[in-house]
Amino acid sequence: MSRMLAWMLGGIAALLVLVGIAFWIALQVNSVALLDTIDRVTGSRSGVERVARVRLGEAPTQTLSLYRAPPTAGAAPVLLFVHGGSWEWGDPKDYGFVARALAPEGFVVALAGYRLGEAGRYPAMLEDTAQAIGWLHANAARYGGDPGRIYLAGHSAGAYNVVQVALEPRWLAAESVPPEAIRGVVGMAGPYDFLPFDKDSTRAAFGEAPDAAATQPINHVRADAPPMLLLTGSADTTVKPRNTRALAAALEDVGARVETRIYDGFDHSDVLVRLASPWRRERGLRDDVAAFLARTRLASVPVQGETR
Repeated sequence: MSRMLAWMLGGIAALLVLVGIAFWIALQVNSVALLDTIDRVTGSRSGVERVARVRLGEAPTQTLSLYRAPPTAGAAPVLLFVHGGSWEWGDPKDYGFVARALAPEGFVVALAGYRLGEAGRYPAMLEDTAQAIGWLHANAARYGGDPGRIYLAGHSAGAYNVVQVALEPRWLAAESVPPEAIRGVVGMAGPYDFLPFDKDSTRAAFGEAPDAAATQPINHVRADAPPMLLLTGSADTTVKPRNTRALAAALEDVGARVETRIYDGFDHSDVLVRLASPWRRERGLRDDVAAFLARTRLASVPVQGETR
């Protein structure tokens, strides 16, 4: 019996090693797609479903997908999420876990992509993000969304995209979207103040910009900016927390509404992972995002910004 038990335990240990190796390989190939799969397997059945997928351009990643939970009475606010990937890689189809995390909070959730690599050099990524917002403003009502209540969110490079588009008026103006339609912005581990361009990714995406300073969100702060929640991890070495602190301080200085959350020990990916099951069951980041969205939905008068 002891030999049989030892054999079984050895087999289980070997299986766990193989599973671990397979997990590691999958993580290296496409960590976000794996995260989305884990979320689908372990998440609760929230009833969130994709209700539309449209192509916004010729590039394979220029798509927009709409998700919603079972609709309730009245039009729901719209939340657009834009993915990261150093403006070089990423696909919105891998981020369904974001929709499954936030659509049950009462939002029609849109996942949008943009041109990448050489085709996506500045300002293409901003043009594409603004185009996605313009499409939502023109079409969200067909899917139960309120075009007058649009929220923006993004991770890493995607956080740059949504924050820059929200702060620099010309992008929304080009798509005939009134600034007041943007009710709030959530920036997750985003680069907002990253001159000089000293990384391969920033040189590739912004190195040919005629005015480098104009590419920086921190140089476009304004008092009437939409309310912002800026999230990052204290252990983020990819996009350092200084970016979040600097933008929050600049927004506060001009009287804009801004809140910050710096999560102790979180790295660059942790702030995204916490939106996927089973990690989103832990109280923390998802609750902070949901609470911010709820506050901005309910607020009828300006509220003093806060930091933590």
